[in-house]
Amino acid sequence: MHASSTSPPRLTQAMTLLLALTCAMAVATVYVAQPLLESMAWDLGVGQQRIGWVVGATQAGYALGLLLIVPLGDLIDRKRLIIGQLLVSALALVAVGMAWGWAVLLVALAMVGLMAVMVQVMVAHAATLATPAQQGQAVGTVTSGVVLGILLARLVSGVVADVAGWRVVYFAAAGVLVLMAGLLWNGMPGTRPAAQRSSYLALIGSLFALFRQDPLLRQRGLYGLLIFAAFSVLWSAMVLPLSASPLALNHTQIGLFGLAGVAGALAAARAGRLADQGRGDRTTGLALGVLTLSWLPTAFVEHSLVAFLLGVVLLDFAVQAVHVTNQSLLLAGRSALASRLIGAYMCCYSLGSGLGAVLATWVYARWGWAAVCGLGAGISATALGCWLVSSTGSAAVAALPARDQNL
Repeated sequence: MHASSTSPPRLTQAMTLLLALTCAMAVATVYVAQPLLESMAWDLGVGQQRIGWVVGATQAGYALGLLLIVPLGDLIDRKRLIIGQLLVSALALVAVGMAWGWAVLLVALAMVGLMAVMVQVMVAHAATLATPAQQGQAVGTVTSGVVLGILLARLVSGVVADVAGWRVVYFAAAGVLVLMAGLLWNGMPGTRPAAQRSSYLALIGSLFALFRQDPLLRQRGLYGLLIFAAFSVLWSAMVLPLSASPLALNHTQIGLFGLAGVAGALAAARAGRLADQGRGDRTTGLALGVLTLSWLPTAFVEHSLVAFLLGVVLLDFAVQAVHVTNQSLLLAGRSALASRLIGAYMCCYSLGSGLGAVLATWVYARWGWAAVCGLGAGISATALGCWLVSSTGSAAVAALPARDQNL
């Protein structure tokens, strides 16, 4: 069934779940590497301090895709764009599985990241199809699929790697994406481009203009950069102490920690509804406070895995609550700009994720896990500080008499 040019289809529950499932599968391709970093480095003869570049290369490709590909969702039919990305991503995953050199691996992973931005095209697609009253909830549901894909990717990749090796993980992921492309071809409606009279260069230029003209995008983009830097600090470096003595966990055991994050991610899905109710800013502040505190139990990984699990749950809850709130507030009432807004915002996310991964493995190699937790706590506290400054300024402006506010 295809969308009418005059009345776009309502976002049904089945369609929302299909988009969420596809997002989970697609985003998993970016994160399956994290439990495998030690094995990939050993197989290719790479030092521990350089392992973070596996994540960094993927995020670099992701950032480039956010700038060059995601805005196309406002210019061409999103259905064709998404299916094309799924198929190219499958080819890139095969290239990763066949890579025998460090440089080739990084290039192939950058291509995986470049294509994985289809996730953001699908979030924008869901926001466009939803009614205004459903928009925050729809974004929350689809984003929950993204989060579950991120977290469960670690578990599945760990199990497969223990059984068949890390390369098979990428071959299997390629097959799954081809399957999802077939399902979407039959089940997902197309869209009428929102910017069909614009040129591609003008569309890309308008994305940069959004940063200059939209203070909400700058604010939420900064939050996104900082929270995902903290997220990446934990998930990129945790494999190192967990796989080392005295814990010496295998891939499957390390991947199981992704299940701990699922509970936090599902709880954060409600954040979209709170944003619909006008409580987005309060939700952001509470979540950033939780994010900062989560690093305390996380620091005890070598002494108590229970405490570490608690830290993982709290961190994932906080990050996803802010992430869902950010997107819900940015997209509210602005469907025509959905792809560009998501692309611009997620550039900040990708930059934060890449920097967090590179810094975390570098810090761990020099000063150990306690220093990694200090890095994550510092990034999280910076985000909380930015929110406090912003909220204090907004409250002060709101308290001024109307005449003074208009000066």
